Amino acid sequence: MPLIIKPKVLLPRKSINMEKWSVIACDQFTSEPEYWDTLKSLVDNIPSTYHLILPEAYLAQGDMDVMIEKVNHNMNLYLRNNIFEEHEAFILIDRKTPFVKRRLGLVIAIDLEEYQFEPGKTGRIRATEKTVPERIPPRVKIRENAPIELPHVLVLVDDQKDLIISELYKHKKNYELMYDFELNMNGGHIKGYKVADTDDIIKRIEGMSTDISLIVGDGNHSLASAKVCWDNLKKNLEGCERETHPARYALVELISLYDEGLTFEPIHRVIFNARPDLTEGLKKILSGDNKLKLFIGNEEVIINAPNNPFESIKTIQDYLDEYLKKNPGVEIDFIHGLKNTKEIVRKNKNSIGIEMPPLKRDLLLPYIRENGVLPRKSFSLGEAEEKRYYLEGKKILK
Repeated sequence: MPLIIKPKVLLPRKSINMEKWSVIACDQFTSEPEYWDTLKSLVDNIPSTYHLILPEAYLAQGDMDVMIEKVNHNMNLYLRNNIFEEHEAFILIDRKTPFVKRRLGLVIAIDLEEYQFEPGKTGRIRATEKTVPERIPPRVKIRENAPIELPHVLVLVDDQKDLIISELYKHKKNYELMYDFELNMNGGHIKGYKVADTDDIIKRIEGMSTDISLIVGDGNHSLASAKVCWDNLKKNLEGCERETHPARYALVELISLYDEGLTFEPIHRVIFNARPDLTEGLKKILSGDNKLKLFIGNEEVIINAPNNPFESIKTIQDYLDEYLKKNPGVEIDFIHGLKNTKEIVRKNKNSIGIEMPPLKRDLLLPYIRENGVLPRKSFSLGEAEEKRYYLEGKKILK
């Protein structure tokens, strides 16, 4: 079977308000429920992907089983009421954000048989960051009975000359414009073009590498959960049914690693209920010529760190993992953007924000090849508002 296939993409019918239909990935603004409260008021009682997801900011506020049942009910309701139209094609994405003028992507479906996230296992599609085992079962529970999937996974292709997706964009006038609208909550603007002729694109992508063809840039845990669900499901399938079952293929957005609109941003840490010994411990384990900041209330403390960002991230995260084990009640959150990090620290007493260093894109794939995965939450593709918005879908149950 091929590494990628042309999916049957679900898009809302033309009468649906797209600005209210599309909402940001569920794992954003986890420590800022006010973001989601505002969004909820915007789309309440209106067809929206908001009603088809579980924002992680709300997971501790209610009965998860009840919330999952409601999401699955809404998915089935949307299918019965013909909210969706199906298009067998790739979707060429032209995304403008508050930070970049253009980021190009291509919505495709990847074969989960080719994807590996567990240590020691190899596949042509690899995770970039370590997955946290305890974060997978809740996501599996959300997905296992869902009739459709809505992707926020971003997958990177090592297209050094940026020829595949950018070449498609040069010929965008040849493709049907499927949507063109402003994204809510300061998400920017997005256009989508239908690319029905996909055979040559598939061949070019599959011919780029023999060991690692694609790496997951965003949504590692969501894709890992899709893989677990498929592995569980395929045990009861045989032959042709296993080859063609829709759950075998996950909808993702493909982006060139060298796309000019793709920015690699650090994911900062906020430690809640922290004690002063955390600051002293970080100072002891870190040294070097690079400078990072700790945020404590309204104060900023500068600490030395290694020049190599991979080394800094691993050293800090290893230390924090041990600190959390030894100190019950201490909690961690992973924050996109220094501004958001500072605001959260100011709002929460006894919290400490830790600035993390940015990565270099040209070093990413060599690191994955040599060392396997990075520590969890090592980098972000852009700021929080630049994350993928739920928009397209795909059936995953027959």
